Amino acid sequence: MNITEYMKDHIVYLDGGMGTLLHSAGLEPGEPPERWNLTHPEVITSIHRAYFDAGSHVVATNTFGANSLHFGEQELERIIRAAVANAKAARDGSAGTQPKFIALDIGPTGRMLKPYGDLDFENAVSVFAKTVQTGAACGVDLILIETMNDSYETKAALLAAKESCDLPVFVSNAYGADGKLMTGATPAAMVALLEGMRADAIGVNCSLGPQALAPVVREYLKYASVPVLLKPNAGMPRVQDGQTVYDVMPDAFAQEVQALLREGVRLAGGCCGTTPQYIRALTQTAVQPVPVREKAYSCVSSYSHAVFFGKEPVLIGERINPTGKKPFKEALRAHDIGYLLREGIAQQDQGAQVLDVNVGLPEIDETEMLTTAVCELQAIIDLPLQIDTSNACAMEAALRRYNGKAMINSVNGKQSSMDAVFPLVQKYGGLVVALTLDENGIPETAQGRVEIARRILAEAATYGIAPKNLIFDPLAMAVSAGPGAAKVTLESVERIHNELGCRTSLGVSNVSFGLPQRDLINSTFFAMALQCGLDAAIMNPYSAEMMKTFYACRALNGLDEGFASYIAFAQQAPEAQPTAPAAVPAVQAQEGSALQQAIVRGLREQAALLTDELLSGTQPLCIVQQEIIPALNRVGVGFENKTVYLPQLLMSAEAAKAAFERIKTAMPAGGGAAHGPFVLATVQGDIHDIGKNIVRLLLENYGFQVVDLGRDVAPETVTETVVRLHAPLAGLSALMTTTVPAMEKTIRLLHSRAPWCRVIVGGAVLTQEYAHQIGADAYARDAMEVVRAAEAMEP
Repeated sequence: MNITEYMKDHIVYLDGGMGTLLHSAGLEPGEPPERWNLTHPEVITSIHRAYFDAGSHVVATNTFGANSLHFGEQELERIIRAAVANAKAARDGSAGTQPKFIALDIGPTGRMLKPYGDLDFENAVSVFAKTVQTGAACGVDLILIETMNDSYETKAALLAAKESCDLPVFVSNAYGADGKLMTGATPAAMVALLEGMRADAIGVNCSLGPQALAPVVREYLKYASVPVLLKPNAGMPRVQDGQTVYDVMPDAFAQEVQALLREGVRLAGGCCGTTPQYIRALTQTAVQPVPVREKAYSCVSSYSHAVFFGKEPVLIGERINPTGKKPFKEALRAHDIGYLLREGIAQQDQGAQVLDVNVGLPEIDETEMLTTAVCELQAIIDLPLQIDTSNACAMEAALRRYNGKAMINSVNGKQSSMDAVFPLVQKYGGLVVALTLDENGIPETAQGRVEIARRILAEAATYGIAPKNLIFDPLAMAVSAGPGAAKVTLESVERIHNELGCRTSLGVSNVSFGLPQRDLINSTFFAMALQCGLDAAIMNPYSAEMMKTFYACRALNGLDEGFASYIAFAQQAPEAQPTAPAAVPAVQAQEGSALQQAIVRGLREQAALLTDELLSGTQPLCIVQQEIIPALNRVGVGFENKTVYLPQLLMSAEAAKAAFERIKTAMPAGGGAAHGPFVLATVQGDIHDIGKNIVRLLLENYGFQVVDLGRDVAPETVTETVVRLHAPLAGLSALMTTTVPAMEKTIRLLHSRAPWCRVIVGGAVLTQEYAHQIGADAYARDAMEVVRAAEAMEP
C-alpha cells in the first residue's frame, strides 16, 4: 500500500525534530547536519528507528539542507543516497506493525528569489530538481517539502518535484505569529496555490507550538480539499543549564495536536524540540480520522492573499490591454514597463480586486513581454492577476512564473482550445474563464450557451479540473448590433448560476459598443447582471458610474457591513469619468511628494528619474532627509503594523536604493554613510541568509555602512572584523535550532574582545527571552526592528 492510499482511511503520524536529536548527539555548532549521513550513519539510523518505534508512519530523511547550493554535485549525491539508506535501515530494524514510509525531506535553499533576492525562479527549480531526482532514484516513498516561508520558493520546489518524479508530494509552510508567511501569504492563498498544483497533502510546520498554530491550521481545514498536515514545534525555545529546551511537554503537546486531529487534520508529527517521546505520546491515543471533503470555494490568489468568487462581486480591471489604447501600444513597443506598472497601481487605487493583463501585439514577442509583465506587476502589486492571451506558449510561460493561483483568460468550447489550455490548468492550477462559444461561433440563444458550458465542464473533468475552477463568460454582445443581445446574455448568466451552480464573469463594456454615453448603458447592464447572479466583471475602474453601481449594489444586497465602503466611496463624490486619463499619472499619490510615492510603491525607475529632477535645485542630503527617509519610514511603520508585507518593503527599499545611487553621484567627495560601521553575519553552520540580506538592504537605505560577512561565518571572523573596524554594532542571524549555539559563542567572544560593540540578533528560532539568555544586547523580530534598534543603540 502506498502512502496516498493509506491516508485515505487513516491518521498518518509523522516523525519529530531531527536537528534537536543531532544536537544532543554531539553535532557541533556550524557543522552541516546532512554530512552526518556519511560520518555518523549509526546515529542517523538510530534516530529514524526511534521515531518508527514511537509509532511514526513516516520518517523524513536527513536531507533538509541537501541541495546543490550547499554541496558539490558528487558529495550531494553521496549524502542523499546515504540518507535514504539510513532511513531504510531504520525501517528494516524497527519494531511495530504499522505501515512505514520514507519521505525525502526538502527544506528551503536559504536564498531569496528574484525580484527580492538574487536567485532566479528557474534556477531554484533546477536546484530542487537535482535533489528530487537523486532521492527518487534511491527508492523513497514520497517527497516532503517543509518549513517554506516564501510562497514563490514553495512553488519552485513543488514544480520541481512534480516535474522530476511521480511520487506523492506533501508541502508544509512555516507561519509567523501573525498567521502569515514571511513574504505575506495567508493560509487561504497557500491552499489555493498548492491545491492548484496538485500537492497530495498540505499544511503547517515549525515556527510555533500547536496551540499557537491552531488558527492557521483551522484556515487550512476550512479551505483545503486535500489532507492537512501539522508538525508544530514543542512550543518556544529557551536556555536552561546551557541547553536549549522547549516549553511544551510531550503530554501537553499530544493533547493539543490530538484536538486538531479531531477537527480534521490527517497527518501529524513534530518539528523543533519534539523527540520520540513526543511522537509516542501522540500515537498512544487512537483518534478517528475525519473525512477529507471537497470544498467548493472558487478563488484566485497572489503572493499575499486570495480573492473569492461568490461571496460578493469581484472587479477585474481591464486597462492593461492594448485594444483601442494607442499610448499603451506605444509603451509595449518601447518595452516601457513603467507605464504598465503605473496603470496597474492606478487601477488598484480605484478599487480593482484583480488585474487583467493582456500585452498581445503582433510585432512584439508576446511570450517574453507577458512573462515580464506578470513578474514586474507582482513585484510591486499584491492583487491577483488574470493572464489574458490566446497564445498557449505565452500562457504557459506566464503561469509558470506566476506567484499564486492565477485567473486564466481564456478557454472556450472549441476542442482545440480545451486541448491547449486544460493541460496548463492541470499542471499550474488556475481559475479558468470559459467562453460560451465553439466551432460554430456564439449561440444566439441562452440554451445554446448553457449547452457549451456543459460540454466545457465535462471536458474539464477529464483533466481533474473541478467546476469550482471554471468561471463562465456567456459573452456580452453589443446591443447596437442586436436589440435582444443583452437579454440573452443575462438569461445565460442566470441559468449558468442556477442550473449549473457555476460562477460567471462578463466583459461588461462590450454591451454598449457603438453607442454614445456608454457608461449609462454599462452601469445599468452591470446592475441587471449582478441581480442575475454575476460573480465578476471585467470593467473600467476609472468609470464613476460603474463604481457607483458596484458600491450601491453591495450596500443594497447586505454585503457592506455598516455601509462602510459605500459611505467612504460616496464621501469622495467622484465625478463621471468614463475613460482613464490620456496619460496615466506617474503615481496615484495619496500623501507625500511624487518621489516619496514612487519609493512607497517600489517604482525604481520612477524614483531615480524624480531624484534627478530634484537634484537640479535641492541639496543631496536634503533629499535624503526630507524625501527618502520619510518614505522609508512610512513603509516601515506599515510593515510593523502588518499593513505592508515583506515584498512591498523590499521593493520600496530597492526604489530608495535607486534614488540613493543618483544622490551619490551628486555628493561631494568623502560624503558617505552617516552611521556605522555595522558588521552583519549569518552564524557559523547556518547557510540561510534571507533575513540577513533584507536587514543589510534596509540598514544601507537608512544610512548605515554595512559590512556583510555573508553566511556560515565563524565567531572568530566576526570578532576580528568588529575589532579591526572598531564597529559599534553587530548583527547576527540564525534560522536553524542547531546553529544557535554558534550564535551564543559569537556573542561571548564579542563581549570579551570588543566590549564596546552592541549585538543585535534575530532569526526564526529566536525569541526575546532566548536572545537575552544567550547574551544579546537586543532582539529583533524583523528587519525594521533591527533598524530601530541600531538607531537607538548607536553612540
